[in-house]
Amino acid sequence: MRNSNCASTRFFHISVFGLSLLLSGCVMGPDYEEAKPVSPQSWALWNSSNNQYNLLLSEHDIQTNWWEAFNDPVLNRLQQRAIQNSPDLQTAALQFAQARAQRIGINAQSLPQVNLSAGVSRQRQSEYGAGTRTFEALSGDRSTLAEVLGRPFTLYQTGLDASWELDLWGRVSRSIEVADANIAQQAALLDYARLSLLSEVARNYLELRTLQQQVVLYEKDIVALESLTGITEQRVKSGVAEALNLNLNLAELAALKANLPPLQAQIHTLKNSLALLLGELPGKLHEELTEQTSIPSNPLPELALGLPSQVVNRRPDIRAAEHQLHAATANIGVATANLYPSISLGAAFGFESYLAGELADWGSRSWSIGPVLNLPLFDHGRLKSRVQLRELEQQQAAVNFHQTVLKAWKEVDDTLFGYASIKQKEHELHVREENAFNHYNLVQSRYQAGLENFSAVLMSERQYLQARMASNENRGQLYTQYVMINKAIGNGPDNLSL
Repeated sequence: MRNSNCASTRFFHISVFGLSLLLSGCVMGPDYEEAKPVSPQSWALWNSSNNQYNLLLSEHDIQTNWWEAFNDPVLNRLQQRAIQNSPDLQTAALQFAQARAQRIGINAQSLPQVNLSAGVSRQRQSEYGAGTRTFEALSGDRSTLAEVLGRPFTLYQTGLDASWELDLWGRVSRSIEVADANIAQQAALLDYARLSLLSEVARNYLELRTLQQQVVLYEKDIVALESLTGITEQRVKSGVAEALNLNLNLAELAALKANLPPLQAQIHTLKNSLALLLGELPGKLHEELTEQTSIPSNPLPELALGLPSQVVNRRPDIRAAEHQLHAATANIGVATANLYPSISLGAAFGFESYLAGELADWGSRSWSIGPVLNLPLFDHGRLKSRVQLRELEQQQAAVNFHQTVLKAWKEVDDTLFGYASIKQKEHELHVREENAFNHYNLVQSRYQAGLENFSAVLMSERQYLQARMASNENRGQLYTQYVMINKAIGNGPDNLSL
């Protein structure tokens, strides 16, 4: 008898422990380990330029509103309007909002669901239904039953029902983890859309201003060459010069004029590109973008990139790839949990009556309570294949993360090396422009003194204009490269209001 009581007590304890284990549950699938992208300890490493660009780097704090370094009020206004009106940015913001809304729905799965129902229906039962057949088998009076069944009646119903799925294997908790990772990924993609938008607006604007200035210089060069051609033509008619020189001038003049239409077409395209970025119709920015035709020639600040390790934290695409890897890892747990049985606790309480006055009577009550077990048995490997698919997706996300990091460092190295090369070229072009300007002034002085003819003045002017065109083109490339550097290191404002 004592052994029997011990056995019963032991069984009770085991049952309590098993129930506690079921209610506490466990989480299936691998836990996510934070990815640690590699980065150089200093900018002197991991570059293909023999440390050429390190001389350009500064220890100053990063300026997040980097486009303000150009000191261009038009560009500043365009950036503000782009943030407020860009369709691309609005799309990214809506996707972020969708991820947050989806998380609310997934989190609701971890809580009990309660529903209130009420209804009134007019019914008539069949005289030859299953109930009538049973009554006949019991030798009842079928005619009396048929008369009762044939009478239509109104059924009144009201009640509450509740259900709660026990998260035994962590399916819901892993789903919430996936939703949180998706929110973080969409937030990073929103940052990336904002950074890309600011970079594209600045790049298109700087290219536009560079081309507009090129057109001005081309037109001045054409005027100078036309004057020189006119002088050459008079000299040919006078027999002082050969027709060969005139033919060369006419050919060069035609070439200069032929270059203008493509430049004007590029200007038109860039204006429309800016309008699209700002969510405007084509031609909307035409007047605003012709108010000035050159970029304020302010020297750009020294490059301040911060620590190399900070780049991987600032780059939104790296953060998005990391959160995608996190979501893919948690999805393995969701798929694994579906392999195991699920238990839902359900309860219902309500009132049902065919008499309206008796609906609230205690005798009209109805209730039910109990668990529901769902155990997958044979699905021809569908659930297991889903686990394998999620594992492959996680591997793909890991490869994508690694590739994103490599691409980031490639972009950083390419942009810095390009910037250093353009800076070197800028120095040589500045020397050329300065010497051409001095030569032009000297020839003008000699012409005024009667020591040179006007053709020499025009030729020296053209050399100076061509030097200016080369410097202007190089300056535009330097400015756009500065934009691309800030994009490559993930440098941008931390809030949408700027």
